[in-house]
Amino acid sequence: MTVKLSLASLKNAAATAALPAYDPKSLTPGIVHFGVGNFHRAHQAVYLDDLFNIGSGHDWAIVGAGVLPSDAVMREKLKAQDYLTTVVEQDNNKTAARVTAPMIDVIAPDEKAALIEKLADPAIRIVSMTITEGGYFIDASGQFNPAHPAIAEDGRNPQSPKTVFGLILAGLRLRKERGIPPFTIMSCDNIPGNGEVTENAVVGLARLSDADFARWVHENVAFPNSMVDRITPATGQREIDILREDFGIDDNWPVFCEEFKQWVMEDKFPAGRPRLEEVGVQFVPDVAPYELMKIRILNGGHAAIAYPAALLDIHFVHEAMEHPLIRAFLAKLEKEEIIPIVPPVPGTALNDYFALIERRFLNPKIGDTIPRLAQDGSNRQPKFILPSTRDRLAKGLDIVGLSLVSALWCRYFAGTSDSGKEIVFNDASADKLHEAALKAKDNPEAFLVFDEIFGEVSKSELFRKRFAHALATLWKEGTAKTLELYLAGDLVK
Repeated sequence: MTVKLSLASLKNAAATAALPAYDPKSLTPGIVHFGVGNFHRAHQAVYLDDLFNIGSGHDWAIVGAGVLPSDAVMREKLKAQDYLTTVVEQDNNKTAARVTAPMIDVIAPDEKAALIEKLADPAIRIVSMTITEGGYFIDASGQFNPAHPAIAEDGRNPQSPKTVFGLILAGLRLRKERGIPPFTIMSCDNIPGNGEVTENAVVGLARLSDADFARWVHENVAFPNSMVDRITPATGQREIDILREDFGIDDNWPVFCEEFKQWVMEDKFPAGRPRLEEVGVQFVPDVAPYELMKIRILNGGHAAIAYPAALLDIHFVHEAMEHPLIRAFLAKLEKEEIIPIVPPVPGTALNDYFALIERRFLNPKIGDTIPRLAQDGSNRQPKFILPSTRDRLAKGLDIVGLSLVSALWCRYFAGTSDSGKEIVFNDASADKLHEAALKAKDNPEAFLVFDEIFGEVSKSELFRKRFAHALATLWKEGTAKTLELYLAGDLVK
């Protein structure tokens, strides 16, 4: 018998899934979270569920907040099952399901007045966000862009905010007017120095309309840095069907993820925080080494394998890692160009960390897809790949492999795989990247004109030379042969 997930039917799911050890109805809110997608529900929400399960922190439940139209769809799916989520954790050798219940409400995108009032509620002491790398309005150099149309609009009309940061500022303004201490703002996105980046966005937006208020935010609001990690694929009909058939649970939007998870944070929470150290969160004085390690080695690794795999018509990540050329390409790139410029991390051997990454990428149960890794490259390349290229150039080091990654991305945006199969893009800048990639077949520098992506890297004569040769080789020889040449040390002109 299939159990339709809800609070009323929750006990009936006990045969196949672990259930909350607490009463979800007894929870009270302490966190507003923007972006209640899969990663949040597999990561932050799971840590809170762990904490609630040991009887701690029941006044730190989550109220989700939506801004985009897609958030309204998610809200309806979750509301229909009392905001419960089935999380299926999949290791290479085992699979287990659990139902989590730390979320008690989601405020819809068209309920902005209610959201701002909730942000002003004294019970809310943390505002967190998982809004993807592209949601912070930053340029290729990592600086906040106050001229972005959405930011400029919120700057002109702070009383009618439309962005996440505009809504946060509206909530802070109400708290200031009412004499309520500000909440802590916590980013859970894969951005170096995500706390500083978030502060630059919030304060930068405030400065557009009220310099005094911007100064108050800077002086009174905490923005802790954090590093988050858990491979979490998108949910599709495949995952919904597996949950129903293998576990007998009918969930509108389950989350499938790997068993591994990690969260490293600065302990900067003047308004208080849940005792997450009791469930494995690391609180450290400086997150930067952990953050840089993860972004360069794991996220950079994902970005590196995405495009050769797409060009070779490979759909799943584990299948890409089973391809001998792609796996060897990743290992050579990481060990020769990426890992050597990653600073030391306390208590961590970087080569051992990469070995763990390889094992995680090889997990066949996750069902993570190459299209997911390949999406949003215009935001991910400047954060995960090009910083390594920039750092190596600054040290006078060669960048054969990293230039090949950029060339593979360009070749991908030409729109067809090596076999001629059409590639479906998922990138806000897809149109201009596609046009430039087609021109780059004859003129490689046509793809390097986007300063917001390549920044100073495109001005390097060595990078332009390496990129042009790699791209020409991809068009002439194809992806597999180009990888062979790179592995043999022959991709140098």
